[in-house]
Amino acid sequence: MKLGKNRSHKEEPQRQDEPAVLEMEDLDRLAVRLGDGLDPDSVSLASVTALTTNVSNKRSKPDIKMVPGAGRPVDYQVSITVIEARQLVGLNMDPVVCVEVGDDKKYTSMKESTNCPYYNEYFVFDFHVSPDVMFDKIIKISVIHSKNLLRSGTLVGSFKMDVGTVYSQPEHQFHHKWAILSDPDDISAGLKGYVKCDVAVVGKGDNIKTPHKANETDEDDIEGNLLLPEGVPPERQWARFYVKIYRAEGLPRMNTSLMANVKKAFIGENKDLVDPYVQVFFAGQKGKTSVQKSSYEPLWNEQVIFTDLFPPLCKRMKVQIRDSDKVNDVAIGTHFIDLRKISNDGDKGFLPTLGPAWVNMYGSTRNYTLLDEHQDLNEGLGEGVSFRARLMLGLAVEILDTSNPELTSSTEVQVEQATPVSESCTGKMEEFFLFGAFLEASMIDRKNGDKPITFEVTIGNYGNEVDGLSRPQRPRPRKEPGDEEEVDLIQNSSDEDAGEGGDLASVSSTPPMRPQITDRNYFHLPYLERKPCIYIKSWWPDQRRRLYNANIMDHIADKLEEGLNDVQEMIKTEKSYPERRLRGVLEELSCGCYRFLSLADKDQGHSSRTRLDRERLKSCMRELESMGQQAKTLRAQVKRHTVRDKLRLCQNFLQKLRFLADEPQHSIPDVFIWMMNNNKRTAYARVPSKDLLFSIVEEELGKDCAKVKTLFLKLPGKRGFGSVGWTVQAKLELYLWLGLSKQRKDFLCGLPCGFEEVKAAQGLGLHAFPPISLVYTKKQAFQLRAHMYQARSLFAADSSGLSDPFARVFFINQSQCTEMLVFDNLELYGEAHELRDDPPIIVIEIYDQDTMGKADFMGRTFAKPLVKMADEAYCPPRFPPQLEYYQIYRGNATAGDLLAAFELLQIGPAGKADLPPINGPGDMDRGPIMPVPVGIRPVLSKYRIEVLFWGLRDLKRVNLAQVDRPRVDIECAGKGVQSSLIHNYKKNPNFNTLVKWFEVDLPENELLHPPLNIRVVDCRAFGRYTLVGSHAVSSLRRFIYRPPDRSAPNWNTTGEVVVNMEPEVPVRKLETMVKLDATSDAVIKVDVADEEKEKKKKKKKGSSEEPEEEEPDESMLDWWSKYFASIDTMKEQLRQQEASGIDLEEKEEVENTEGLKGPMKGKEKAKAAKEEKKKRTQSPGTGQGPEAPEKKKPKIDELKVYPKELESEFDNFEDWLHTFNLLRGKTGDDEDGSTEEERIVGRFKGSLCVYKVPLPEDVSREAGYDPTYGMFQGIPSNDPINVLVRVYVVRATDLHPADINGKADPYIAIRLGKTDIRDKENYISKQLNPVFGKSFDIEASFPMESMLTVAVYDWDLVGTDDLIGETKIDLENRFYSKHRATCGIAQTYSIHGYNIWRDPMKPSQILTRLCKEGKVDGPHFGPPGRVKVSNRVFTGPSEIEDENGQRKPTEEHVALSALRHWEDIPRVGCRLVPEHVETRPLLNPDKPGIEQGRLELWVDMFPMDMPAPGTPLDISPRKPKKYELRVIVWNTDEVVLEDDDFFTGEKSSDIFVRGWLKGQQEDKQDTDVHYHSLTGEGNFNWRYLFPFDYLAAEERIVISKKESMFSWDETEYKIPARLTLQIWDADHFSADDFLGAIELDLNRFPRGAKTAKQCTMEMATGELDVPLVSIFKQKRVKGWWPLLARNENDEFELTGKVEAELHLLTAEEAEKNPVGLARNEPDPLEKPNRPDTAFVWFLNPLKSIKYLICTRYKWLIIKIVLALLGLLMLALFLYSLPGYMVKKLLGA
Repeated sequence: MKLGKNRSHKEEPQRQDEPAVLEMEDLDRLAVRLGDGLDPDSVSLASVTALTTNVSNKRSKPDIKMVPGAGRPVDYQVSITVIEARQLVGLNMDPVVCVEVGDDKKYTSMKESTNCPYYNEYFVFDFHVSPDVMFDKIIKISVIHSKNLLRSGTLVGSFKMDVGTVYSQPEHQFHHKWAILSDPDDISAGLKGYVKCDVAVVGKGDNIKTPHKANETDEDDIEGNLLLPEGVPPERQWARFYVKIYRAEGLPRMNTSLMANVKKAFIGENKDLVDPYVQVFFAGQKGKTSVQKSSYEPLWNEQVIFTDLFPPLCKRMKVQIRDSDKVNDVAIGTHFIDLRKISNDGDKGFLPTLGPAWVNMYGSTRNYTLLDEHQDLNEGLGEGVSFRARLMLGLAVEILDTSNPELTSSTEVQVEQATPVSESCTGKMEEFFLFGAFLEASMIDRKNGDKPITFEVTIGNYGNEVDGLSRPQRPRPRKEPGDEEEVDLIQNSSDEDAGEGGDLASVSSTPPMRPQITDRNYFHLPYLERKPCIYIKSWWPDQRRRLYNANIMDHIADKLEEGLNDVQEMIKTEKSYPERRLRGVLEELSCGCYRFLSLADKDQGHSSRTRLDRERLKSCMRELESMGQQAKTLRAQVKRHTVRDKLRLCQNFLQKLRFLADEPQHSIPDVFIWMMNNNKRTAYARVPSKDLLFSIVEEELGKDCAKVKTLFLKLPGKRGFGSVGWTVQAKLELYLWLGLSKQRKDFLCGLPCGFEEVKAAQGLGLHAFPPISLVYTKKQAFQLRAHMYQARSLFAADSSGLSDPFARVFFINQSQCTEMLVFDNLELYGEAHELRDDPPIIVIEIYDQDTMGKADFMGRTFAKPLVKMADEAYCPPRFPPQLEYYQIYRGNATAGDLLAAFELLQIGPAGKADLPPINGPGDMDRGPIMPVPVGIRPVLSKYRIEVLFWGLRDLKRVNLAQVDRPRVDIECAGKGVQSSLIHNYKKNPNFNTLVKWFEVDLPENELLHPPLNIRVVDCRAFGRYTLVGSHAVSSLRRFIYRPPDRSAPNWNTTGEVVVNMEPEVPVRKLETMVKLDATSDAVIKVDVADEEKEKKKKKKKGSSEEPEEEEPDESMLDWWSKYFASIDTMKEQLRQQEASGIDLEEKEEVENTEGLKGPMKGKEKAKAAKEEKKKRTQSPGTGQGPEAPEKKKPKIDELKVYPKELESEFDNFEDWLHTFNLLRGKTGDDEDGSTEEERIVGRFKGSLCVYKVPLPEDVSREAGYDPTYGMFQGIPSNDPINVLVRVYVVRATDLHPADINGKADPYIAIRLGKTDIRDKENYISKQLNPVFGKSFDIEASFPMESMLTVAVYDWDLVGTDDLIGETKIDLENRFYSKHRATCGIAQTYSIHGYNIWRDPMKPSQILTRLCKEGKVDGPHFGPPGRVKVSNRVFTGPSEIEDENGQRKPTEEHVALSALRHWEDIPRVGCRLVPEHVETRPLLNPDKPGIEQGRLELWVDMFPMDMPAPGTPLDISPRKPKKYELRVIVWNTDEVVLEDDDFFTGEKSSDIFVRGWLKGQQEDKQDTDVHYHSLTGEGNFNWRYLFPFDYLAAEERIVISKKESMFSWDETEYKIPARLTLQIWDADHFSADDFLGAIELDLNRFPRGAKTAKQCTMEMATGELDVPLVSIFKQKRVKGWWPLLARNENDEFELTGKVEAELHLLTAEEAEKNPVGLARNEPDPLEKPNRPDTAFVWFLNPLKSIKYLICTRYKWLIIKIVLALLGLLMLALFLYSLPGYMVKKLLGA
């Protein structure tokens, strides 16, 4: 929109390197000469536009879009694939993953006894809600241990993020990322494991690019692929979020007064009618404060505490004041805290912090009704239409130290008391003054026209007389509370002396007035010269600084946006020097940034500044400083060819500025203007208070302060949705001023001059007292001339799909309808000179004329007239005005363009005689409507438009009757042509006369070309015609014939050019091209071989000691080898593209430089040619080209895998045949989701060619020129033709689940004309990624059957099958395209084997035919291995081997190389479609715009009159190969000892080893038990046998099994080939104890260590760089592997080592060489030599005594025996001693 190029010459800074800015008058003279390359930096857009739309200081920009509330529901789909989990904490668990989005839960199946389960299950959640609600929903992924029917299971850990975080990712998705699980109940614990998943969120119309599925090698790097947005650290810490709720005020009443009166009568108390409490929602949890009974000004002083990981992945916190009520508990108001706005994650950033500050809440109107129709607004959906309350809150975040033992480890929400804050902490209360003057009220909707109307202005609750009710009780600067009298005194004393302030009661609404009729849709209020005013005093905390800073940034952003729009417009309209304008814009930006730095740093010592104020200021200053710097450096880099890139960077600046300018801590509430009709609120407008705020510093001034603003009032809430919301309820010209009462002396400064104030009785004579109305004494007479030239791309408003548009022009209070309109005797109030610079705006509305009923609204736009005062001459450069495009809006969607000019001419003292004459037709009986005068009309020339009529397709019924005899009418600028009649549409829908033409006068300027309309009518009996449908070609530019540039390098046809055929060296970066000299065309290739060698070295290191891959055996290869090789190539290509960043911009630039009108300078031309060559070298398709990855891949012929539809690669195959969609029916409201698809009633195929009439000679002189075909030479005939269509369907990916179990049973259905093939019996059970591998042959006859539909259905045992999705292919365009899309050209020519040539025509035949059709000299097959076409020579091999290995000479190879480089042929060259597989999105009509999966396929077409093609290729899915894996477990060592010995307390373990292949847990095998190992050593010599089916190409094991006993048939699973080995401790009476495990990926696992000593834990964790081996290549591996388990702290520890041997055999080898399980025959293993201690003690008690006691305690026993003997001796000695003594003594 070209309104308000608001650049008055006062502000314009002087430029350094361009001439100083000219004053206005010089500009006027210059403006017209601008086209000749004057410096446009100083002049704004589009030559004169700057002047015509110069908005000077008195008016602010109107907002064009009438944006309906954002609360409208939309379709969303969240798709989550849970692939696998790893490193789950816990021993031997049975994990289940639960996926929750919002309130919906879905579970995966359960996997038994594994810590790394593999699921690969896909879940889809569909929602129909508004974006706000959607993006706040929480996605929660949790892992639950052993859930089954009986028990709910225990939570292992969970991960949560909000949908908004996913949606803000590139492509709206996370692909193959690992989510970190943590336990919400125990925050001191570390991570609990990882879940690998894909998460995508799709809204309507988003398309998701799924990265190609293939072998996950690099994704095993968990740390590098975490499910976290950019910039979030992987180690997130726990943090507490304290939301402090202090108090609220200004709450509305939430109860009927009836109830209150009853209460009052009974109890005698008068209560406030609301019981508020506050509820806070964050990250899926909610907490609420206590309820304060009956209080309009509740005090809480409570804090709600959330515990979550920081930084949180949930962006918004929702704070809601609710009214507690048993019956009707409703929200009073909602506020969202965006955490990104109150924190900064930079190096110098800060944690989220807020307040204490007031936030304002808006919602529905304040009058209480039991069922509020706008209740949604209070929930925070849509734009609030009235002030509800304000809440004082604060927010702080504290990072927790989880090692602290006192910490409560749960994350439950807590609520506790908070320390109250002083009242002054939010700022000193100041008295603010709001003044408004209503200068015009027009365009009042006729529904509101019968009753008197008043306008009410409110700010907060001030000024609200109808339902404000609970106004703040203490609007005084709060001092100490005294008695009532004192309060009144304070209130009345203004800051000026009390005498002058007088009794300033607010006047907030205009006096009622009856509207008068403007026209049949609108009324206006006859204010004439007396303009009513309003003024309001209000008290708010003084936080103006916040708003000032936001205003400065907004000013910078507005200027930037306007400048960037200018630059874009200049690029679009191909004006010269956009780069200079961009430099000017950047200059302005850096000046603005530096100005901010100097202004924003004021008022530092303000007592009420919160921490957020200080931190935000710091970060804003940092950001703007760096932005200023960047703008400076960018400015230097802006060159002609980099304008687009730099423009993109500037857009980022703009977004950043807008983000920074949004102030999270509110201060003064917004201003609402309501139109009251009979005391009912009917329509409103809302103006942010910061836009009205006054400041003495110009940059801080609000953008609408002291300016006249045009406001359009709209309906509140849901009423404003849809078409009702498009109509204007009223248009106001309103002057507003808001500032401190102290500063109010110049609040009238911005009004148009020439008025006298009328004051209220009490204010007479007081200067500062505001007026209640203004009376204008000066008025000027004007005549407005509106020249309406044309409109284009309008909406279809009738059921016919066309419109009968007329425009209505509104200017002040008059309106008229279309073409050139003259408004006479307009009276504008104000000073003449001001009106010249600042005329009122004109509103143009476009309607659709209906014979019945009222006209439908189709859109509106605004314009500023060019003003000529009576004393100025009507002559160039300003007059006559130029036509300009104005963008038309309908709701907030663009609805076309209007080409028009407007002039406003002052009627001088001599009356109309002085005005310039209107040179239209003289007859005055035409009324006020006249054609556009000559001076304004564009210059016309004669053009011829040739139309190619090909045919009509897919016409739908009209009024239930089928179309039988259609005809096409083409019309442009009043002239036109009709096609021949199709006599029988069913038999042949093509036209028999192909080319017709007509001549027409079109403007020279291509941008002003009118649209061309294509209408299809059906000729019925009795001369009746019915309209079938129509299509408007809005721009003819793409059909304008431009004669080819004969001097271009690819046109020179002299001399021979050898086309380089050997596989090119992959072009690395662009630097490899060296410029020789300015004009030469030569290109030197820098030798890239060194780089290659380096790469190879690196590669070698990585894969050291892998055996070299031998050349693959031809017989082994099949189509799938080719396909998988190609997919690898494609992935490699994508990776390289990302790495080298060779974007399309380069290409765009080349095209732009070529498209420039003037001749290119030699240097640029050479460069462009070079670029082109470079492009060629990089052109996809050549397998040996840049894509050839350096892997030592076996040489397999490849095809081209397109990750999208073929059409998008070859611009829809519209190289000469275009498809125009015919539309009928009204354009729905674009938010209602009626897409264009539903209006399509058929398609017209044809083309157009537009050229100036004397045709250049050389075209008509060319050989074989057929004048009947005009410009369309050499097009094929359009007679019906029979074609064999062969559809190959390879596979589908990511299908939308169709069954309850979250799976689908897909099969293919193909429709073409009457043929309908349903491949129902070959459905694939329970698969979302089915591999079909089928081909279908269909015979079709074009043109009757040309639309091929390939659909995927879901098979159901009972009931009908559901459509999952379908894709439609237009075969006809492909068939006739010059790109030859009938059968892709293969990479090499071979006559046998997997790469056999599919086309019935050999390459040489194809080449000959192409040369003949393109009238090219050739092909001349020269000496063997050479062919010459035109002047290009191609080389290639000259012999071919047949299946017996005989070599024969052949020309096919060189012919093929010429075909593969057909785009190099001069004049007729274009890329030919290579052999390919395309990927097409599947769509379902019930879910428009949302992809339901993708289908990979390709289509071959063979005309039936040619030799028949061979048998179709066999692409049936590979059968998995049967293998047997034999694992011998020899020994274990260093196993941890778990048990304590029964007798001796000794540590030992009863070891056994368990093993299984992933996915086959039920077939797990155990060794016998090595009892009682004391050293951790175990000996087994035990063999496991694992038979399995394996797909080598996908590296997956295929398992087919029934999911449950109720399943109808087996489901096929594909899972990675992984062998798990575990060691266990056997227990007889309790459950066995798990000791440790290792999982070996059979494709790449660490090679085993030679000895137990060399075997370390690092081998398994990947910290040690161990060579990786694949069992499929090595066949036999033996070694020691470590077994790991997690300890209490979640760290891995080594729990044992196992010596094993893995031996892989194919099923046939295994049969020939059978072996026994365990130690059985055949080929038995010998018994392990276990120590004698290995046995079970209660079976052999004696043995256990022998071993347990004898061995260990032998010496101890001997010692004890000896000691006992000694003791015995002693005892005997002591016993016998007395006797002996006696004997001795007695001498016996």
